[in-house]
Amino acid sequence: MTTDQVNKGQELSELNNNLARIEELSKRLANIMAHRKPVRPSLQAPGHDFYAKAAGTIWADMMANPSKMFEHQIAFWSKTLEHAIEAQASLASGDFTAPEDPGPKDRRFSNPLWDTHPYYNYVKKQYLISSQTIENALKDVEGLDPDEAKRMEFFTQQIVDMMSPTNFLATNPDALERAVETNGQSLVQGLENLVADLEANDGELLVKLVDESAFEVGGNIATTPGQVVFRNRMMELIQYEATTEKVHATPLIIFPPWINKFYILDLKEQNSLIKWIVDQGYTLFVVSWVNPDASYADVGMGDYIEDGYLAAMREVKAITKQKKVNVVGYCIAGTTLSLTLSLMKKRGDKSVNSATFFTTLTDFEDQGEVGVFLNDDFVGGIEEEVQEKGYLDSFFMSRTFSYLRPNDLIYGPAINSYMLGKTPPAFDLLYWNGDSTNLPAKMTIEYLRGLCQDNRFAKGDFELLDEHLSIKDVDVPLCAIACETDHIAAWKSSYDGIRQMGSKDKTFIVSQSGHIAGIVNPPSKKKYGHYTNDDWPAASDDWMEGATFNEGSWWGRWDQWLSKRSGKQIEARKIGDSSHKPLAPAPGTYVVNKPNN
Repeated sequence: MTTDQVNKGQELSELNNNLARIEELSKRLANIMAHRKPVRPSLQAPGHDFYAKAAGTIWADMMANPSKMFEHQIAFWSKTLEHAIEAQASLASGDFTAPEDPGPKDRRFSNPLWDTHPYYNYVKKQYLISSQTIENALKDVEGLDPDEAKRMEFFTQQIVDMMSPTNFLATNPDALERAVETNGQSLVQGLENLVADLEANDGELLVKLVDESAFEVGGNIATTPGQVVFRNRMMELIQYEATTEKVHATPLIIFPPWINKFYILDLKEQNSLIKWIVDQGYTLFVVSWVNPDASYADVGMGDYIEDGYLAAMREVKAITKQKKVNVVGYCIAGTTLSLTLSLMKKRGDKSVNSATFFTTLTDFEDQGEVGVFLNDDFVGGIEEEVQEKGYLDSFFMSRTFSYLRPNDLIYGPAINSYMLGKTPPAFDLLYWNGDSTNLPAKMTIEYLRGLCQDNRFAKGDFELLDEHLSIKDVDVPLCAIACETDHIAAWKSSYDGIRQMGSKDKTFIVSQSGHIAGIVNPPSKKKYGHYTNDDWPAASDDWMEGATFNEGSWWGRWDQWLSKRSGKQIEARKIGDSSHKPLAPAPGTYVVNKPNN
């Protein structure tokens, strides 16, 4: 038997195996789609009223200003025809190279064939021309209020991004090249990845971003030594082992968001804020929230405050024999910390010595990018969902945040996984990003209706635990860190809220980068700098205009601020006391719990 015959035999065997595998996967795909759980239309897209109003406004504007429509159409036709003629002339002359394409670079089109191959170059340029035309036309529409215009632009962009030629096999040179190189094996593996993702989410498509087998919470991430010293139905309280001979007398408690898990602050030793804080000589406690199921349906913001914030402060004071504590709140936990501080002022409780807020919103007048999901159509759908199930499934939060960055968190990963057949990368940050939690029904509605939509706390009348809470009641010394490109908690909105707080001792810092990288920014990386300004002008833009840029991480600056408010140096404390025996090693048990809902 010749070498060619052997090779052909192997290729035939591979083809038959792939065909059999495709048949099996197709059956699994059909089965999961047949048993796919229905999802409320109100959680899938804006309501019909939004589309009707947008269409009506566009039509009215077109009738009132027909010249604008013709201008956009003529510009589109002109560019399209010019490009088509250019490409046709090139082909007719026998020159099978793409015309020069000096247009803006887009990393979706990084394959050289998008610039050098006439077919792919033509497809790319036509897509970019169409995209730009749609963007220009939307910006030119008159009659929509700013909120409606923002939503229309956002959801239109979702369609534009979805229709990118990179998202389709026939017009993706990377996928076709890989299919040829692997004799089609990449497409079979891609189908396997697609089926696995659908099966993992009951038929809903949520692209797996990371190789989950590469990480173990408490194994190779979240490894800073410590012990759970208190537990109730809402949280576990972790005390971390001292690494210095002396520590500050005043203990520090971090309250992380319960939308995600706390170990974003302890991914690995090199970038662990938790380890860094301990190494600076602080007695550190961190709250790890429970991952709720339907039995937590009646748990509201008040329960998080009473059984989370106030309980943690009580236990930490008992363990450390201190009358006061310093506290940190991150994202939604910072919002709730501000509610807690207002409540404590009403009750005459002076247990908090100082407060630090990471990427925290307390004034929701400007809701930022996420505001497109906070109108009545989506919030109404969420309300129906949680009333029926008792909780908001983590799937919806993960998908919502993904659509804020669809090319990075949806289409790019989908192309790698389903078209190229690649295994997702082993990236600890993406692992954490996918390890999100459910939200209790009552708390979800209180937050969305009372804070996000009605902005009652900033207006001075958020009713909770028999008190009327106000942003002006927050009068303890405070330091707030916002992030320059944060798409969840915009720094300008954070500034507006902090500026309204009643404290006379306030520090505001803006870190470069976004919601996570701006906070998890260790000094050793020397990556992102930060802005400072001691003044508090009414406009956030004026604050930034007068700010000083500082090289390097804000961590050291915060340490200087916090150390002045953390008391004298004492002998390092041991973990717990006679009434707080270790219950489990850090990172505890709640953080790995995935409730069977």
